[in-house]
Amino acid sequence: MYKEHAIVQVDNPSRLDRAHALGYKAKQGYTMVRVRIRRGGLRRPKPHGGRRQAHSGVTRYSPAKSMRLISEERAAKKFPNMETLNSYYVGEDGGYKWFEVILVDPHHPSIIGDSDINWICDETQRGRVFRGLTSAGKQIRALKV
Repeated sequence: MYKEHAIVQVDNPSRLDRAHALGYKAKQGYTMVRVRIRRGGLRRPKPHGGRRQAHSGVTRYSPAKSMRLISEERAAKKFPNMETLNSYYVGEDGGYKWFEVILVDPHHPSIIGDSDINWICDETQRGRVFRGLTSAGKQIRALKV
């Protein structure tokens, strides 16, 4: 069975309707990246040795970030010259979840000349995924229902 890397650049979005709804255009300057995230692993390791504390924080542990936001951050680290526009869920199996992330090159002439997306070329948009400015980030910060 063919196994691909955790972060793979794809030619076309697998969910074209969802990608278009989130701002994707089939033109130069846009890149689609499929990110694989490992499922589970949200439990903290148990303290070994000594007594068990009642409030050790092993059970009912929930992460501060969603898997979608983690996938956006990993894609942004892999492609440092691109800005994250948005992302969406693709699928899952027993061990992994997949998300597709829409990346935009803010220095590409076709992006600079497009009035719909050239707001992302502004210097205030640099590193927007790490500051919680994408859709997934706003959801985590309770700015979006």
